[in-house]
Amino acid sequence: MTAPNRNVLWATALVDELVAAGVDAVVASPGSRSTPLTVAAAGHEELRVFSQLDERSAAYFALGRARRTGRVTPLICTSGTAAANYHPAVMEASEARVPLLALTADRPPELRDSGANQTADQEKLYGDAVRFYKDLPEPAANDRALRSLRTTVARAVGAAEGAEPGPVHLNVPFKKPLEPTPVPDDVPDDLPEAAERGRDGPYVDVTPGAPEPGDDELRALAAELGDADRGLIVAGPADPPGIDPEAVTALAHATGFPVLADPLSGLRYGGHTRVAPVIGNYDAYLSADLAGDGPASWSDPDLVLRLGASPTSKRLRKYLAGTGAAQYQVDPAGGWREAEFAATDLVVAEPNRLCARLSRLVAGGGGDGDWRAQWEEADRVAQAVHAREEEAIGDSAATDANAAAFHEGDAVRAVADALPDPATLFVSNSMPVRDLDRFVGATTANVTALGNRGVSGIDGIVSSALGAGSGTTDDLTLVVGDLALYHDSNGLLAVDRCDVDVTVVAVNNDGGGIFHKLPIESFEPPFTESFKTPHGLDFEPLAALHGLGYERIDARPDALADRGDDPAERAAAVAEDVTAAVARAHESPGSHLVEVETDAEASHRAREASAAAVDRAVHGRESDAS
Repeated sequence: MTAPNRNVLWATALVDELVAAGVDAVVASPGSRSTPLTVAAAGHEELRVFSQLDERSAAYFALGRARRTGRVTPLICTSGTAAANYHPAVMEASEARVPLLALTADRPPELRDSGANQTADQEKLYGDAVRFYKDLPEPAANDRALRSLRTTVARAVGAAEGAEPGPVHLNVPFKKPLEPTPVPDDVPDDLPEAAERGRDGPYVDVTPGAPEPGDDELRALAAELGDADRGLIVAGPADPPGIDPEAVTALAHATGFPVLADPLSGLRYGGHTRVAPVIGNYDAYLSADLAGDGPASWSDPDLVLRLGASPTSKRLRKYLAGTGAAQYQVDPAGGWREAEFAATDLVVAEPNRLCARLSRLVAGGGGDGDWRAQWEEADRVAQAVHAREEEAIGDSAATDANAAAFHEGDAVRAVADALPDPATLFVSNSMPVRDLDRFVGATTANVTALGNRGVSGIDGIVSSALGAGSGTTDDLTLVVGDLALYHDSNGLLAVDRCDVDVTVVAVNNDGGGIFHKLPIESFEPPFTESFKTPHGLDFEPLAALHGLGYERIDARPDALADRGDDPAERAAAVAEDVTAAVARAHESPGSHLVEVETDAEASHRAREASAAAVDRAVHGRESDAS
């Protein structure tokens, strides 16, 4: 049946092509100029429409869903500031290589630069952050225009999900009428079938390519790996759709190299850790002074193979920079994601295929068994210190009670202990992701850990987590700081509007606790009011506003006075409270907020003491590294 007007025809063709390209959901925000797109999406029986009131939350929701699924979830918004509110998520998607497609409705060209209401310059709004941009022509009801539109949409999805995934922007102008109002003679009756209704499947099939070295270069790299006695495989945060554990495990077996797995790499957790030498506690015992002329008992690696983005751990990054080892940075897009500028080689290759092929070519591998054992033993000892096992922590409790005191890292460990299997765990920036990195080592649990480490902002964390939850049947847990929760509190609207259940664990230290890690902590003023920025908020009313179950755990030092005299026993008791609360939340229907109140300064001092205890236990020395 012929569309009532050309806007309906145009928007229907656009949405049809999205679905033909594999899109199964969009996120739409209310607005007038985007009416044709929203109506077309809502009317497509193969498309799920998530309705989000706030465009910033909408964009992060779409980003989180794509991060979990590896597939793009397009965005639809009206003109003006609505499109500008996508920009933070576009930045994150660009740097983190997450597929994102922004469909920004716009006024027709004659209204631009005219003072017309709600009109702004939306051309190339996101600058160089996008992989592909096009200002679409005004809707036209002719064969060539519709074929061009369908081709552009197919290319846009292909670019968003390509070798270097990321954001794509299509600016879509519409004149009135915006509703499906019949306009006589606006759409001819004799449009070709392929233009009006598309083809069987995508109008243009986009076949992605996977770059890889030539045979000679691959054999040369395999020979380098086979000749190395002390090698490392370092896996940073993964780009969607992720790093394949089987491919990396096969390479680890072939080379004998330990795998230093970032918590966001997809390699630290899962059944493969039973058979692969996955190292997860390295942030607790590595430091720059271990490399080069460091302790003789800790040799430098000969070779490092680096996968994924830059590791979360600053201590790992500094250690690698100081080793002087040959470092092969693998990147499928030929990008440079190594801020220490210590890598010696850039390998342009899809990492999963590269690892699988190398594992079959490496000859004479096996590595130095003592080298591998050194990492495995250090990891075991660090984990024992974090668990406050007496033989590991030694007399540190006697010399500094902070070594045994409860800190926010214990809360993250307690959450990890309570996760169902399988689970999706989303962690906020600032301290939660760092605490996950340091205090939650490798496990066999089927956990998908995610975070926004592209530009590492605290905005959009709640929405990103809920978007990730919408893309899986796994139970969803979000560990978030108080400022990040406040910053994106309206993202909780998606719990009801988008039908996503979540257990939110809010670590509330009343402000920016991470600033205690910086030298500015010693300058008062302005530290408290301008950096830590205490807010005094209680999040129970927020839970009530959004219909979330609520439980509070007070883990501040003054509140633990009646939990015994032993700091380690008090810490264990509080951790058990957190684990039990999170377990109850997962076992109960609906969504929940567990608020863990902590003292930021006390937590930081305890982390410092814990780091010193690990250094004593692993290296037999004192350290002030944190």
